[in-house]
Amino acid sequence: MTEQVIRYPAQSEPAVFTQDELGWLPWLEPLPESALTDRHRDGLVDPARAKSPYFMLLVRDPEVLGARTRTDKDIFYNTRNGLPRADREVAAAATSRVNGCIFCASVHARFATVHSKRREEVQTLLDEGISGVADPRWAAIARASEALTETPSGFGTRDIQALAGAGLSDLEIIDVINGAAFFNWANRLMLSLGQPEEPVAA
Repeated sequence: MTEQVIRYPAQSEPAVFTQDELGWLPWLEPLPESALTDRHRDGLVDPARAKSPYFMLLVRDPEVLGARTRTDKDIFYNTRNGLPRADREVAAAATSRVNGCIFCASVHARFATVHSKRREEVQTLLDEGISGVADPRWAAIARASEALTETPSGFGTRDIQALAGAGLSDLEIIDVINGAAFFNWANRLMLSLGQPEEPVAA
């Protein structure tokens, strides 16, 4: 069965990085919620994701989506021994900024602000890119994320030493790598399947 390709007007896409909540428009038809089976619901993991066009597109392969979602949740929510949540979100936001994924950058910048209460610094990352990050710890996280994003095989000892020099423990360094590496892949998936949409004015 051939999936229908959906086209949207270019003006619906946001032109700048933002912490505003954006919509997302799929280029292929998501699975209708009425078509969900128990297998699909297991793949969604979180029932609320049935309202997301992105996850309803990915749920066409529920086992892969389930593995993806559990990996995502472990990287960002399992903070008992390692990087604080805000720093994980900075890694994801920096990666998304480098990749040009406006939607993912908005989500993770917003979470970075929520967990750090440092909205202006997070916005500077979005506005100016990696070079605009002044805080030494966040700058090391952002630069490591950039290195992993641009050329993963080029990430190495120097980048790890920079993270350690900024005060990160070995477990925290692993969390930076996991967050950046996961979103380096996740950005590319999202960018290939649809486009962000400006929020609808109230």
